[in-house]
Amino acid sequence: MKQVFVLVLVGISSFAMGQDTVTKADLNSAAKIFDLKFTPKEIDTLYSDVIDNIANYKAMHKLSLPNSVGLSTWQLATPLPNQKNIGKTNFTLTTASLPAHKEDLAFYSISELAYLIKNKKISSLALTQFFIDRIKKYGDTLECVISLQENIAYEQAKKADAEIAAGKYRGLLHGIPYGLKDLFAVKGTKTTWGAAPYKNQVIEEDAFVYTQLKNAGAVLVAKFTLGALAMGDYWYGGRTRNPWNLKYGSSGSSAGSTAATVAGLVPFAIGTETYGSIVSPSTQCGATGLRPTFGSVSRSGAMALSYSLDKVGPICRSAADAAIVFNYIHGTDGKDLSAYTTAFNYPAEKDIRKMRIAYAKNYFDKIKDSNRNEFKVLASFRQMGVELIPVDFPDSGVYNFNIMDVVIGVECAAQFDEMTRLNIDDELTRQTKYDWPNQFRTARFVPAVEYINAQRHRTLLMQKVNEVMSKYDAIICPSRGAEGNQAAITNLTGHPVVCVPTGFDTRNNLPTGISFVGNLYDEGTILTIAGAYQQKTDWNKKHPTLFK
Repeated sequence: MKQVFVLVLVGISSFAMGQDTVTKADLNSAAKIFDLKFTPKEIDTLYSDVIDNIANYKAMHKLSLPNSVGLSTWQLATPLPNQKNIGKTNFTLTTASLPAHKEDLAFYSISELAYLIKNKKISSLALTQFFIDRIKKYGDTLECVISLQENIAYEQAKKADAEIAAGKYRGLLHGIPYGLKDLFAVKGTKTTWGAAPYKNQVIEEDAFVYTQLKNAGAVLVAKFTLGALAMGDYWYGGRTRNPWNLKYGSSGSSAGSTAATVAGLVPFAIGTETYGSIVSPSTQCGATGLRPTFGSVSRSGAMALSYSLDKVGPICRSAADAAIVFNYIHGTDGKDLSAYTTAFNYPAEKDIRKMRIAYAKNYFDKIKDSNRNEFKVLASFRQMGVELIPVDFPDSGVYNFNIMDVVIGVECAAQFDEMTRLNIDDELTRQTKYDWPNQFRTARFVPAVEYINAQRHRTLLMQKVNEVMSKYDAIICPSRGAEGNQAAITNLTGHPVVCVPTGFDTRNNLPTGISFVGNLYDEGTILTIAGAYQQKTDWNKKHPTLFK
């Protein structure tokens, strides 16, 4: 039996009969071994992906892996002990007054809103009502709201006002409204994951990030859209729109959180990223998005897509706001065994001229248009007196095959095993080649050996990126994917990134952006650098006219 089984597997790999390619009939045979059954249409759709995977494996096979290289696994058997949080933060309230035109309040910074609330210039309840009214007015236009949480919002706002009146001020988020990406569980609310099969799902749990914000006194006003199961900007109710140009989507998967923040429906929102889901919509819509170090924010109570890649971070309108929010949400409750608490040092006023700031010359060299906004960013830093250091971001010679596709494909498919096995995937709204139903099926044809070896190559990638990053405080990289593999690489290695708006693409009137890559657990430094850029420029203060 053992010999027959081996011959069957080799036959499926198209070598037993001297074949050079895998046929669709081979996939049908393989599916039987995996206790799966796919329709002819499903086989037709996934076939080319399997062929692409084989080419990827062949690229991997050309690379030698010493026996000493281990598997890249972020999960630990037990939580690491919490470090004493000795982070230094320089948060101060920004003096503000109520605007002559009430709608201008929508684009005040968190610090300005905090000043108004703490000094009783406006109540949390009034501010909450203001943002709820904006959500009701513009939410349908943007297709960015899954559920408005009025009962929770009014209860939390009234509590904040009572505490502040009694002299119990909790800090800069006390009484500030915000929204959550709807993959975070909140007791008594629907948590839909943006996907039709789960649109009535209720999870009686409070996610860690919601609990942290609740403890800070923040006010939850809405749960925002995400692309179905955290992919893209298409959800079961439509497509989330870009506030700058409604003909375009907002990108995803933190689609609603980003669109709502940029349009002034909330001062900030929480998103997640597995492979671009904070950076991509933030770049596309003109937000400031922080994708923190892997493990710096517990993911308990959040939908798991890929356990070794998922991260939680704030989506705001400035780096200063992102620092404030991250200060309250980072850490762990011990339920996410990949997360632990480290110090958050945010030297907001540090002189960036004394920092070692590099730029990814190998990526910038790929940009053929010297008038692109990425080059204007470098010019701005030089005008600020920063001596930028050209460096080759670890890519060619390190990222020699598509590690991300192997890792993310297998892990995501495993998280939704029953969806494929029980044909629940047929209920998902989107069914193209590039959507989850087909991607989950395709992942069934990734051999376990190839997945494990891809993770081992990931270990080498982590070591190389750490070696380069340790020499600098930050490396400036284009946010667009075409200029290099930075997004895939840094998501695989877990390094933090903050992206900020840098202007507009005149072809479609959509924002452009830049990314600052930092060292592990050093979000504070890249936020300081991003903040200095935003003090030099005013792109983060531009707001879409439709929502003013």
